[in-house]
Amino acid sequence: MSGHNKWSKIKNKKGSEDARRGKIFTKLNRIISVAVREGGDNPEYNPALKAAIDKAKAENMPNDNIERAIKKASGSTDGANFERVIYEGYAKDGVAVIVDCLTDNKNRTAPDIRHLFDKFGGNLGTDGSVMFMFNRKGIIEIDKDDSIDFDELMLEAIEFGAEDVEEDEDVYQITTSVDEFQPVVDKFKEAGYKLSKADLSYIADNLIEAQESNLKQIAKLIENLEDNDDVQEVYTNWKVPEDLGID
Repeated sequence: MSGHNKWSKIKNKKGSEDARRGKIFTKLNRIISVAVREGGDNPEYNPALKAAIDKAKAENMPNDNIERAIKKASGSTDGANFERVIYEGYAKDGVAVIVDCLTDNKNRTAPDIRHLFDKFGGNLGTDGSVMFMFNRKGIIEIDKDDSIDFDELMLEAIEFGAEDVEEDEDVYQITTSVDEFQPVVDKFKEAGYKLSKADLSYIADNLIEAQESNLKQIAKLIENLEDNDDVQEVYTNWKVPEDLGID
């Protein structure tokens, strides 16, 4: 499993579920808003919106919330205009970090991101400073179920156009190319599978370990970045330990 996914599992076990879900819904609203404004409000003709809706449903966002976000974005031109901005940098011990943002004010977001890197012993880099260590991929997850046979799932995934299938302790993780992501998602749904996650992600070529003395600062950097409202996702090449040893 990628370091990004392992960290997500650890973080999801911490803190209030309600507070976490509220943050996620705020971020999902932005994704839906951008998708609608860039490609229209019909998901059948707007792949980005279709992917945003799928992501929202995977996070159990109520249909009323999704429809409200679409209507708000399509029926108004005076709201905030969000744009995607990617920041790259390093945490302690040379751990590479990609920060994927949707912001309506880069003059606010850039200093906030830089401050967090500085605060937790990292360095904000320039464009391309860490991106070469990652590949853009589609990630699909299916919760493990006694009715699902791993070998059969792998054969179907390859037939659908996926690149790889990995087995984790509680999910099956399917990797696709960016171009094949949505077609593979659609085929899995047509085959009756319930997807617990379906999203585009940056996957590190290699994971690196950090010194035990720096684990807390690395974790705090990622956690604080993720808590920023402008930040959609944080990706790293950190090999997250089984036990971080922090609360």
